[in-house]
Amino acid sequence: MERTPARTRKNRTGVRTLSLLGAALLVSGCSTTGAGGAGPGEGTENGGSAGSGALAPGQPEDIATDLEVPWGIDFLPDGSALVAQRDSAVVARVAPDGQTSEAGTIDGVAHGGEGGLLGLALDPDFPEEPYAYVYYTTDSDNRVSRVEYDADADSLGDTEVILDGVPAATNHNGGRIAFGPDGYLYVATGDAQDTDSSQDTDSLGGKILRITTLGDPAPDNPFDNHVYSYGHRNVQGLAWDEEENLYATEFGQDTLDEVNLIEPGDNYGWPVVEGPGGGDEYTDPLVTWEPAEASPSGAAVAGDSLYVASLRGARLWEIPLNGDGTVGEPEPHFVDEFGRLRTVVTHPDGDSLWLGTSNLDSWGSPADDDDRVMRVPLE
Repeated sequence: MERTPARTRKNRTGVRTLSLLGAALLVSGCSTTGAGGAGPGEGTENGGSAGSGALAPGQPEDIATDLEVPWGIDFLPDGSALVAQRDSAVVARVAPDGQTSEAGTIDGVAHGGEGGLLGLALDPDFPEEPYAYVYYTTDSDNRVSRVEYDADADSLGDTEVILDGVPAATNHNGGRIAFGPDGYLYVATGDAQDTDSSQDTDSLGGKILRITTLGDPAPDNPFDNHVYSYGHRNVQGLAWDEEENLYATEFGQDTLDEVNLIEPGDNYGWPVVEGPGGGDEYTDPLVTWEPAEASPSGAAVAGDSLYVASLRGARLWEIPLNGDGTVGEPEPHFVDEFGRLRTVVTHPDGDSLWLGTSNLDSWGSPADDDDRVMRVPLE
């Protein structure tokens, strides 16, 4: 439903907020629905910085096709990627030249609705610490496990659950995990359709969590538990810039999707407020869109921009970063060209993004060879 755009305003930290209910349309000059856009957005990796300066995305080219809803993607030292496939629970290894193999299957995954095998992150000290971390849905909860991975044999080994009890439901499972610059693992969760849980700092639902590689609360967490920030509805994107600012994408309900600048202990408002304007108790988003323009999932930083993969919006948003936690005017790329976009990550070489589609989910219109991972050159 269209609503009156919120005014540009400041939150309690003085960060400028952009409302893009109308601005996104002016910037994009495009329609409000894309491939799969008639269906709902979900809920209606890993993203490091790669150099500085303006990096314009070129035309994507396929790296791997015939995947089953690729969700979490992270890179091995040789430039290959491990790719978590939501529906099959298979982790694939995808080389830059497109050679693809199956590393193994994560046991205990229960796919249904938006649940399944979701986020994936490699230990920052890999291969000395030979682990991949995965976030997935089971019959009873969402959980994070670490899995031994032998890169030479391309094989998954023993699995150890390090965090369980994250609320699960058909929708709003969150799912993105990524290691921050501080070496801790950040875990994005959804409210699992229990909106009150988002405001409860003793609940793991509707939060960004910060944990050690053994699953313990990271030191100096604001509530002396796993919780880093709260008041979230359904976070699916995490990315840091060179100044170590953390940005998170979040699905709104009917009015406003968000990009937030995350500060420890801050309350981002859900379900009391959607978008800006909730008062000093709540932290306003940096950017908002109407869901038809976004339904934002994965996020990555490259150069001086934050890139956001959009599902219902069927486009890749580029948001200029000013270096101080404020942002410029977003610009859309590839509108309606590839359907629903789930995941974007920056390749370690710094000269490309890898972009994954999500057209085999319930609201997609798959093309031949979907789903796919594409390489987007940065020029």
